[in-house]
Amino acid sequence: MVVGESGENQGRMESFVILSCMMAAMGGVIYGYDNGITGGVTSMEPFLRNFFPDIYSKMKNDKNISNYCKFDSQLLTLFTSSLYIAGLVASFFASSVTKAVGRKPSILIGGASFLTGAALGGAALNMYMLIIGRVLLGIGVGFTNQSVPLYLSEMAPSNYRGAINIGFQLTAGIGVTSAALLNFGTEKIEGNLGWRISLIMAAVPASILTIGAFFLPETPNSLIQNSKNHLKAMLMLRRVRGVEDVQEELESLIKANAISKTNKNPFKIILEKKYRPQLVMAIVIPFFQQITGINVITFYAPILFRTIGFGESASLVSALIIGLVGTGATFISMLMVDGFGRRGLFIIGGVQMIITQMIIGGIMAAQVGDQNVVSDGYAYSILVLICVYVAGFSWSWGPLGWLVPSEIFPMEIRSAGQSIAVAVNFLSTFIIAQTFLSMLCHFKSGIFFFFGGWVMIMTVFVYLLLPETKNMPLEQMYQIWREHWFWKKIVGENEENI
Repeated sequence: MVVGESGENQGRMESFVILSCMMAAMGGVIYGYDNGITGGVTSMEPFLRNFFPDIYSKMKNDKNISNYCKFDSQLLTLFTSSLYIAGLVASFFASSVTKAVGRKPSILIGGASFLTGAALGGAALNMYMLIIGRVLLGIGVGFTNQSVPLYLSEMAPSNYRGAINIGFQLTAGIGVTSAALLNFGTEKIEGNLGWRISLIMAAVPASILTIGAFFLPETPNSLIQNSKNHLKAMLMLRRVRGVEDVQEELESLIKANAISKTNKNPFKIILEKKYRPQLVMAIVIPFFQQITGINVITFYAPILFRTIGFGESASLVSALIIGLVGTGATFISMLMVDGFGRRGLFIIGGVQMIITQMIIGGIMAAQVGDQNVVSDGYAYSILVLICVYVAGFSWSWGPLGWLVPSEIFPMEIRSAGQSIAVAVNFLSTFIIAQTFLSMLCHFKSGIFFFFGGWVMIMTVFVYLLLPETKNMPLEQMYQIWREHWFWKKIVGENEENI
């Protein structure tokens, strides 16, 4: 038996666990693919001509309009952000499904909804079909973003939990990169076929997830939570941990489940003082993840690069390069997170993002005017700096913004806590997606200083208020708050976790 610092069985990394988590992490691919495909499609001229003729006309004919304001349209941003409002609403329903019937059914519902939305978007003949398709995609993402991070955290041994959970962000990066590569190819297709292929290809990862969900094993935590058959849970624990002696972990799960059964309303329970640190993190970390400004890149990279003077194809190539950099940096984070820890990666990535955002803002203030074309040298400098910024995000706030909220909640509030984290993430994403093009028009280069200031605040927050969570078993995570210089004043140093 492999024993951790807390005395909890940590187990080996079994191939069964790796395969199960790889399949579940396809939920990250559909999330990343949608993020990546949207910005590319909304910069394609046939798509704009079909659904947003005013923007197309303004881009082609209005020579006096500011570089920063060419794409300023609330209808265009509604196309992007409608997904996140649907995901916000769906995440609360997903919480009940995930707790009542398990993580696996929630993943299945998410995959099926996303599959339907992809088909509708690719076949869209008018704005109504386009928006309804986006709403169905949002419901799918709401369910998968609720259930997949929980599934990964519960299946993984505590000493590999960080790396396994970051698989969600890694596959999201693969989704973004795949979308950028596909956009680059479909942009060259004449007529409306190109953007239709880009949108409907989201059905490929959604189909894999939906079919694969039928074969996924349920997590030991969920088996105990939704079944009285402790023998089945014990057999699953042995299989996923790769050891015979799992009694201590089983008893810990049974105890946590007994506590959760006494709490009929987890959304009310989470407001209690002893859960204050978890509630704060469930709200603050997802908000901070989005206010880094990363969605400026993931949603609108092609549009942003057209703003600084790149052509349509060059913009899509730049988005592809950024996707590759982000995926590579996420893989580095996966290798480091369980050894180096969460706090160190948060802080290093934060400093990296602050410096690059300030330099990008300075270059754009000096070189990108309202009508002028930026020289190739400065345009490529901005591309390199954005790549450095994306790398900083991709080994810090990108993966850890999903990992930390999924691992800090005790079982009795886990589904509710994850639901709050996902809802805040979607709400923040919606607000930024809906306002960014307008902010770009009014703030101009100041947009980078705006987001850079927020990254300063969140880096200080992590340094002062987020304790290290690496290698701590899920059901013993409450100990980190009792030992923290600030949170122990709120939760108490000796209070039992009951």
